[in-house]
Amino acid sequence: MRSIIIAGNWKMNKDAGQTSEFCRQLASFLKEHSHPRVTALLAPVYPFLAQAREILESTPALVAAQDVSAREQGAFTGEVAAFQLASLNIRHCIVGHSERRQYHLESDALIREKLIRLREQGITPILCIGETLAQREAGETEGLIVSQLEGALQGLELDAGEDLVIAYEPVWAIGTGVTATAQQAQEAHALIRAWLSQRFNPATAQRIHLLYGGSVKPGNIAELLSCADIDGGLIGGASLKIEDYQAMYATAAGLAGTAR
Repeated sequence: MRSIIIAGNWKMNKDAGQTSEFCRQLASFLKEHSHPRVTALLAPVYPFLAQAREILESTPALVAAQDVSAREQGAFTGEVAAFQLASLNIRHCIVGHSERRQYHLESDALIREKLIRLREQGITPILCIGETLAQREAGETEGLIVSQLEGALQGLELDAGEDLVIAYEPVWAIGTGVTATAQQAQEAHALIRAWLSQRFNPATAQRIHLLYGGSVKPGNIAELLSCADIDGGLIGGASLKIEDYQAMYATAAGLAGTAR
């Protein structure tokens, strides 16, 4: 039975002081409310990864990076390499987020290179995939999801499934306040798991965590987590407020003991 991941993607928000304060409050919360089958994960901006790790070190919470370079190292100003993340003991990293695809024109081939760099360092990628509103309305959702999976995972093998997390993020529901219905989200997640089962094997596919990443908030997370193939959320705006994050974690903890 898969556990639940409550992943906060802070994007370009919070300064050093705000990051520390949030992490301190989360550490205090987890001392009383930590659940063995719910993982708290935060992705601050690069400059504050180390301080977040230090504050949360004595807790079960994880710290992730929001991106990584496709290059190993060298003269690439402004880039951060996978080995540098590993040196901070960062064990997870988001790749292929729709904002990277949109604003930085990242291709599936580039994202695949980033996956390779992370895997070389033993860092678990959180691979983001998903369609735009125009693509959904044109009936292209299934084809696009499969294309993104094939492009990013081409030629790669998995150890057992624990070395990859996939986040389905319908682009039309990110930061808009619009959320895919639980049925729409589950359909996409079931498609992803079916593809993984064919590409790898059923046992591995069942171990891979699939997160939903489109305007998750305290008011809808219970319905989403009740779906058979949704194992948590990659959460943007609602993860910035400690009260909302704690509420979502508590909801996940309440559902973690039920059959999913």
